[in-house]
Amino acid sequence: MTQTSADAPPHAGNTFSPDPRTRNTRDTWDTRDPRDRPAHDRPAHEALARLREDLFTDAFAQRPLPPLAQPRGPLRLLPAGLAKYGRWAPHGVAYGGALAVFLLGIAKAVDFGSLSSVLSLALCFLVSVPLAAVVHRPVLAYWVSYAGGVVAVLFNAVGSSSWAALSLVIHLLVMTLVVLRTRPRMAAEMWLISFGTAIVLNTLTQGAGGELPLMGGVSALFLVAAAAVRAWRDEHRHAVETETVTAKERAQRTLLEERATIARELHDVVAHHMSVVAIQAEAAPYRVADTPPELAASFATIRENAVAALTELRSILGLVRTEGMDAFADTAPEAPQPTLADLDGLLGSVRGTGLEVEAVVTGAVRPLPQGVELSAYRLVQEALSNALRHSPGAAARVEISYVLGGLGVRVVNGPRERLAKPSPGAGHGVLGMRERVQMLGGEMTADHTEDGGFEVAAFLPTATTPRDEPRDAPCDEPRDAPRGEGGSGSVQGGAA
Repeated sequence: MTQTSADAPPHAGNTFSPDPRTRNTRDTWDTRDPRDRPAHDRPAHEALARLREDLFTDAFAQRPLPPLAQPRGPLRLLPAGLAKYGRWAPHGVAYGGALAVFLLGIAKAVDFGSLSSVLSLALCFLVSVPLAAVVHRPVLAYWVSYAGGVVAVLFNAVGSSSWAALSLVIHLLVMTLVVLRTRPRMAAEMWLISFGTAIVLNTLTQGAGGELPLMGGVSALFLVAAAAVRAWRDEHRHAVETETVTAKERAQRTLLEERATIARELHDVVAHHMSVVAIQAEAAPYRVADTPPELAASFATIRENAVAALTELRSILGLVRTEGMDAFADTAPEAPQPTLADLDGLLGSVRGTGLEVEAVVTGAVRPLPQGVELSAYRLVQEALSNALRHSPGAAARVEISYVLGGLGVRVVNGPRERLAKPSPGAGHGVLGMRERVQMLGGEMTADHTEDGGFEVAAFLPTATTPRDEPRDAPCDEPRDAPRGEGGSGSVQGGAA
């Protein structure tokens, strides 16, 4: 028996419910995900979605134009008192242009005393206000200018207005400003809407239409140029932001690398002292006859704690000792960390590269904490490395001052005598030196000198009271460091 339509299921062969009372109004729209649409429908739907987003969604939203960061072009010639107002020059030009168009319209087209004057005044308002509105609400300015152009063309068709040509010119100007203020793709969207409306109005008013191709071509040329300028500005801003982020990341990476280097060096210093403590604690009971058991147990406890601390230290900081080591370093990783006693060898190595270096030591030369001497050595090393890279041919002077409560380090070089070659590396040597000084609680300055050279000055405080035995030179008597034989021909250390 054949099933009749009355016996058929309510949804058989039909996507929607046949009962209008149960049909959802959303069922009349295609609500599928754009990725689920046929391939030939996706571009059209995506274009409509972009058009709705650009010109209809939040069309009245406020997007104020920020003032200029600094005066440009002729604005730089303004006096200092007026320079701060020059940042608002684009706003002043927009407001002034709107006021000029409004006053021109009143003078030419508004005939006060007649009924048409009210309509002419309203049209004058629609044509002129978008020039000022584009500063705050660009999308709204476009729609107001669009309405003014439509009204002007309709009034011109009945012979009651002479605003058609001027309104079209101002509408083109408003579209150009909107593109410069928003995004490049809006040029095509506004052009299609405006030119399509012009074709429809020309058909309805039975106009000649001979000027439409010319108007469309000229307006398209202006909008394409505005879109190109806007795209270039967006790319330039993106490039600047990328470079800024890259520079920050490079500085952070350099800082972390310098801290890792400091950690490796401190690891060596602390490990040395802990090893000495463990060895002395182990040997102490054998240096005294008839050592009491309690004292021997105390020394054994001291040794066990020192060995345990040394083991934990190696497990925690041993990684930074092995990772990132320079394969081309002049010294092996296991070599002792340098001190100020090794400064003569460093100066000799630098002189071997052709750099004239004068070394002066003032004050009572005395032993200092190993961390202070190591940091002072690295400061001199990095400063001379910078002089070699950035000031070829210039002479350098190294001053080491033993003062009460700390150590003063000053390295100054003269102006370069020839063009410096491009130097590889991050270029953050000063950042690493500053990190070392701050680690010790000291102060540092690094800046150009008046003669075009560069000066690095630092003060490294000492935490303990140093011994009074001088190491070699008498106090307060400058001496020139001996000129050692040329070493490796380069300064060991990080890149400037």
